[in-house]
Amino acid sequence: MNSESSVIEIPSNFRYRDVFLKGKPKHDKTDSFSIKHPAMDLGRRAKIFSPFDALKGFSDELAKSEQMNEDYFADNGYEDIDEYP
Repeated sequence: MNSESSVIEIPSNFRYRDVFLKGKPKHDKTDSFSIKHPAMDLGRRAKIFSPFDALKGFSDELAKSEQMNEDYFADNGYEDIDEYP
C-alpha cells in the first residue's frame, strides 16, 4: 500500500486545521490529567453503548418474518426437525 494514498488532504480554509494536525494528545499514566481523568474500563463503556439500537424496529420485523415463515411451513404440512443429523 502506498503511504501517499492514505494521507488525508485538509483544505487550507478548514477552521480547525491546526488542531487536527496536532493529532491525538498523548498522556503518561502518572501525569495530572490521567490521574484526574482515568481511562474508562471496557465493561463500563459497553454498558453505556449497549442500549443503542442502530436499526430501530429491525428485530421486530425479523421476528414477524420468522413467524410468517413458521406459519407458512406449518400450514403446508412441513414438520419441524429437532436437529440436523
